[in-house]
Amino acid sequence: MTYDREMNVTMRAAGGRDTQQYTKAEVLMSVRNVSLAFDKPILREVNFEVHNIVRPGLNQGQVISLIGRSGIGKTQLFRILAGLQSPDSGSVAIGTDQHLVEAGEVGVVSQNYLLFNHRTIKDNLRLAMRRSDVVVSESDREQMIMQYAEAFDLSEHLGKYPMQLSGGQRQRTSIIQQILTGNKFILLDEPFSGLDALMIDKVMALLVKISTLDELNTLVIISHDVENALAISDTAFILARQPDLEGATITETLDLMRMGFAWNPEIRENADFQKLVRQMKHKI
Repeated sequence: MTYDREMNVTMRAAGGRDTQQYTKAEVLMSVRNVSLAFDKPILREVNFEVHNIVRPGLNQGQVISLIGRSGIGKTQLFRILAGLQSPDSGSVAIGTDQHLVEAGEVGVVSQNYLLFNHRTIKDNLRLAMRRSDVVVSESDREQMIMQYAEAFDLSEHLGKYPMQLSGGQRQRTSIIQQILTGNKFILLDEPFSGLDALMIDKVMALLVKISTLDELNTLVIISHDVENALAISDTAFILARQPDLEGATITETLDLMRMGFAWNPEIRENADFQKLVRQMKHKI
């Protein structure tokens, strides 16, 4: 699907009421004809674009979802988007200059949470800040760590080691870690997996907050959780197989902004949204 480089749109809520205007501006990530095979095709000609979303008077980042069932090839696509694996064909370009992605340019929050087990949570976060290109004083570093720890309910755990934390606490630490590196792109692999309903709501709220810290901040969520992925996203792509063809590809693009479903923390209570969720569950 091809997008216009500049498109001014008045978003309408599900009931038809005009809400906020937004603009789809420059391309921040472009995936072109990505294919991958091992013994058989895994991914087939995957194509999509992520645009900078601009809203008047707001610092609006992007939250994108790639939704597919287990075993469809999401992990392989995750690695390709992060620059950790090369596709057999095709390319992934990121940034306003659209250069080819390289390993380390994209923050990665995987399901096994890449933390140093021999270092405390605070030391893990200090190391993340040292990897950042942003030059700040030691006192500012400490202040930033404390602010994020408080926002993510981790203040009392900074002196602990990763193995002393719950899975949800390690996940939140990994998310802060990637924020502190200064990466504008953060990939999250199944961020809602294993969390109870209350913690899912909290993590979703925090992810939205992260996206709005900078206009170019772009979160890409890889998930089989249709409802929560759609609820947090401005755009979603369905990764699935097509009849009589091997390998998964993007079978549907959902512009949740145009549908009036984006940027609404109560959207899961909307009947039209739930209808969309049911439809997508049958398509993945």
